[in-house]
Amino acid sequence: MRKIFTLLILFTFLSVFAQSPAYQPGEHFKFKIHYGIFNAGYATLDLKEDFFQGKKLLHAIGKGWTTGISRWLMKVNDNYESYFDYNNKPIRFIRNIDEGGYTKNVELRFDHNTNKVQVIDKKNKKVETFSFPQKINDMVSVFYYLRNVNINKLKTGDEIQVDMFFDNEVYPFKLKILGREFLKTKFGKIKAIKLRPIVMSGRIFKEDESLTVWISDDDNKIPLLIKADLLVGSLKASLIEYKGLAHPDALVVK
Repeated sequence: MRKIFTLLILFTFLSVFAQSPAYQPGEHFKFKIHYGIFNAGYATLDLKEDFFQGKKLLHAIGKGWTTGISRWLMKVNDNYESYFDYNNKPIRFIRNIDEGGYTKNVELRFDHNTNKVQVIDKKNKKVETFSFPQKINDMVSVFYYLRNVNINKLKTGDEIQVDMFFDNEVYPFKLKILGREFLKTKFGKIKAIKLRPIVMSGRIFKEDESLTVWISDDDNKIPLLIKADLLVGSLKASLIEYKGLAHPDALVVK
């Protein structure tokens, strides 16, 4: 299960495509994670307003952890934080994870005047600087950026790509639209968009198209369900709790 929570949080954050601001401070999501038939753990994502270097920013906090027998097999405690402005430009990103002994404690500082990002590796006491293109996101701010992209003109089979800075490189992340359907959830049947993130096969996933994501087909674009076929077993994350939506009346449930 090494790095599963890293990738889960990454793809959990990839809800997409609203026409008006899809989120607001106070938004909260909680997910239940299953590895095969086992309850593997939980993940949460919260958004609030905060200040950094004297600037008022949005501050997203994502956490993931194992429970029960999964925690006995591999203890996971992951923390991701992103500070970004109201134009969805990332300013500061924190990745502090412990996945069964695999640890990483990194902070990113983005300078959009020079298009440079400073990578502060606190574990190895190392600082490096990298260039990035005009438009960039970290692996948390990309979730909020994509939720404000207009999907109305896109149809089944269309793809959208965004650049994301991840593990000291610019990562071109692609999403393919698979269609629309009503998805059965604990809240009832919700009108949803089915998406296929294109991922790298070989290290964790069986194939480039081993991941499927369902998001609500409304102005909120909240993540409802994530399914992944791994090299060993399968993983599922289901939304079990939400509050503070920017458009609570827009969610279509029956």
